[in-house]
Amino acid sequence: MVSNPSGTMKSPVDKRKRFPVAVPSPAMITNVAAGREVFTSNAFLVTGERTVLIDPGNDFDAVAAVREQLGDFDGDGDDATDALDDSGGEATSALDDSGGDTPGLLDAVVLTHTHPDHVGNVPAVVDAFDVEVWGFDPDHELVDHAIADGETVRLGDDDYRALHTPGHKDDHLCFYAPESGVLFAGDLVFAGGSFGRTDLAEGNRATLVASIESLLEALDGSVAVLHTGHGPSVTDDPYSHVEHALRAARR
Repeated sequence: MVSNPSGTMKSPVDKRKRFPVAVPSPAMITNVAAGREVFTSNAFLVTGERTVLIDPGNDFDAVAAVREQLGDFDGDGDDATDALDDSGGEATSALDDSGGDTPGLLDAVVLTHTHPDHVGNVPAVVDAFDVEVWGFDPDHELVDHAIADGETVRLGDDDYRALHTPGHKDDHLCFYAPESGVLFAGDLVFAGGSFGRTDLAEGNRATLVASIESLLEALDGSVAVLHTGHGPSVTDDPYSHVEHALRAARR
């Protein structure tokens, strides 16, 4: 759910930490909702030591999409071993021996927030993979475990800092990994400097502005990859896209 203000990108002062073009890692990040012409958010599968699905999305077969990415095409687990081996990881660590709809293929579901386009597929994913759901609000019917502001969360092979960033929705979280420079921004900001809608329930422009400001402070000038709740990810100077979103939201 995106607001798209007009404006021209400005080049920030270049005082930022630089990340390698590619960081060798067995972890992989795949948007399993890519190309789906339905009412859904992006849905990021992060493989590695702790394989998680960030925002399962809505209105498409997320279970089949996850199985396809992990190689479990026929439910016997054999293809999954080959697929994870190709990424350089420990192929069997994410699987058990029982195959099919079993625990082990996926370790957890993590939510940036609970708008319907981000969580419609949660029940099917939970049922298929026997996983629990982490999010900011433990009182929400879909959330099993709370993630607090500032808490460290393992996604794939990296430790991410959870940042409570309301304004689009009260339970909104961003996740940032300082070591790899990867940011999952949910619906707070988007490529090109647009930002999340504030005309929905729990939306508030002033609160959203404050959240973007706190996000920039947490990033401390450094981000290598920006993954957003809608639209493309950003690898070319993503920090400037967050800066531009702040300028636009302040108007």
